[in-house]
Amino acid sequence: MSRKVLVLAGDGIGPEVMHQVFRVAEWFAKHREMAFDLSNGLIGGAALDAHGVPMTDETLADAVAADAVLLGAVGGPKWDAVDFSLRPEAALLALRQNLAVFANLRPAIVFPALASASTLKTEVIEGLDLMIVRELTGGIYFGQPRGIETLPDGQRRGVNTQVYTTSEIQRVAAVAFELAEKRAKRVCSVEKANVMESGRLWREEVTALHAQRFGHIELTHMYADNCAMQLVRNPKQFDVIVTDNLFGDMLSDEAAMLTGSLGMLPSASLGAADTSGRRRAVYEPVHGSAPDIAGKDMANPIAMLLSFAMMQRYSFGLTDDAELLETAIRNVLAGGMRTSDIMSPGMARVSTSVMGDSIIRELGKLVR
Repeated sequence: MSRKVLVLAGDGIGPEVMHQVFRVAEWFAKHREMAFDLSNGLIGGAALDAHGVPMTDETLADAVAADAVLLGAVGGPKWDAVDFSLRPEAALLALRQNLAVFANLRPAIVFPALASASTLKTEVIEGLDLMIVRELTGGIYFGQPRGIETLPDGQRRGVNTQVYTTSEIQRVAAVAFELAEKRAKRVCSVEKANVMESGRLWREEVTALHAQRFGHIELTHMYADNCAMQLVRNPKQFDVIVTDNLFGDMLSDEAAMLTGSLGMLPSASLGAADTSGRRRAVYEPVHGSAPDIAGKDMANPIAMLLSFAMMQRYSFGLTDDAELLETAIRNVLAGGMRTSDIMSPGMARVSTSVMGDSIIRELGKLVR
């Protein structure tokens, strides 16, 4: 079987970590009878340099037609001075909006071998396994009006609008409840209902959906600032967190660091299922383009490979294959292999390519 996947490696370390995905995909094609039809496209600064825009209409059309999109990273200081509308990051917002991938899934899992890599005490984060579901196509990043204007007195004012509707809130909350059904059956909805009308609407609509369809799931509510504090105080109290675009952006990065490094965290951005059950989807690591180490074979490819595993699971139903790859990564880490971002005393520092070699070798051991 073959599935059509558009690969957008992007900028900085994106091409390096994505190369390891191609190697792992080739291994699965040879050993698991599941081939992926991987085609390449440009996005971000790479597209800006080649075409004058951070994403062409042709690339967007390819993304719409694909069964899934694998994205590396975009941006870097090289493009800091370009017009705001042409910044590499603008392509991410356009991709998410045009594919209508409204639910961003960001798992934060502490692998046993990396429990000591976190800045928190081991007993606080050991065994952590939580999922943050972030609304991705609404809220303050997309609301209108927005912009920078000059006032009559000469001052400048920046405006962004936080706005949500019932349907936007309830569809992402439904994803969170459905995920919780397969986990510990607990959802914490996060907003700022105490000071924001959009937060009050969020709380009311999540509560209404819970009463209508998901009464068997435990639902709690928490203000975003308290949630940020609780994530470093007692993160294991959470199972699934659902929140808006802005708060989800910040809280998921905070949760990522509980695991020791942004280089360990994958994500999946999912759209609504069509009549055939197909969802448009974008899979990408949480980390950025890390231009300071680009081209040095130093980047951690694990977040990108775990994003590939999420694609296997959520887009293609290949749960066994996803678990196989995750087990291989867990075993390699248990064996002491570390890239620089997760290095600790007594471990073996390895390059991007050697980490890829080790994971592929471990996959071979697991299927003997």
